[in-house]
Amino acid sequence: MNYLLSGDVGGTKTLLRLAHPGSPQLACFQQSYPSQEYPDLVAIVQKFLAAAPTQLGTQIEIDAACLGIAGAVIDGSSYLPNLDWHLNAAKLAQALQIPNLALINDFTAIGYGITQLQPADLHTLQTGQPRDRAPMAIIGAGTGLGQGFLIHNGTDYQVIATEGGHTDFAARSIQEFELYQYICRRKQIDRVSNERVLSGAGIITIYQFLRDTGDLSENTDIANVVQRWESQPETAADPAGIISAQAIAKTDPLAQATMQMFGSIYGAESGNLALKTLPYGGLFIAGGIAAKNLPLITDGTFMAAFNHKGRISDLLTNIPVHIVLEPQVGLLGAAAQAECLARAER
Repeated sequence: MNYLLSGDVGGTKTLLRLAHPGSPQLACFQQSYPSQEYPDLVAIVQKFLAAAPTQLGTQIEIDAACLGIAGAVIDGSSYLPNLDWHLNAAKLAQALQIPNLALINDFTAIGYGITQLQPADLHTLQTGQPRDRAPMAIIGAGTGLGQGFLIHNGTDYQVIATEGGHTDFAARSIQEFELYQYICRRKQIDRVSNERVLSGAGIITIYQFLRDTGDLSENTDIANVVQRWESQPETAADPAGIISAQAIAKTDPLAQATMQMFGSIYGAESGNLALKTLPYGGLFIAGGIAAKNLPLITDGTFMAAFNHKGRISDLLTNIPVHIVLEPQVGLLGAAAQAECLARAER
């Protein structure tokens, strides 16, 4: 039986899915694999495809495959530094015997996945005044910070990938200027990108800044986790989760101040992206942080910063703003692109 193969390949895990042509959004078989435990991507895909016939009760034939990669994809090639994997679409196609195989950036996959979402997959922060075929924009803070946008070409939407997460962090207040200077001193750098602030690591950095420069006392539970992470960042538990959890529970003022500052900066940068793209088709907030911290993103801080753009604030109040709740939106986008590849060959 014929199938489409899609994947979300990251430094921590690789998620693979099979679906039937014509209904790429409906998974027939799906598995997750710890990326670090395999020498390369070929080994993971081969294991997945070897298990599929037993699970599905039939022999399988792959019409097309599209894999979203957590790294830049240039001319069909990508390098994942966390895994030391060098990926090439042509070589993968040959090794896996899948002639129609494409690699796309993982945030590009998220962009295509946006077009597959249902209303239940979204939490709307601002209804705005949506317009048909208008541009859409995507931003997502997680391990890093992704940004991109979609434009309609008369037939469907095309995703335009960017490296907007690496643009300069623009401080808006004395406190944010002090945060900028703190990061430069602590990291021994002379430039701060948005990703250094708007990411899981950024949450920890803001916490450290407020701890070291403010008058809020530190909770012992969080302090122990942060101190272990500071001494052994490669192996210790990530403190961002406990910081955000205690902020949601309102049990720690320092954690609450951290997430309020994070939410305000996140909203401001999302508003910057909206000004550059005017996405009246919607601005979509992806990435793990927003969906996992809805009470913090929906408390008004994010949207106040998003819309606070001086004389042209009215432009932004008309833009629909949504949080993406579907955790596998990138996989949906890769599956949709696999369907496009298969259709082109028919």
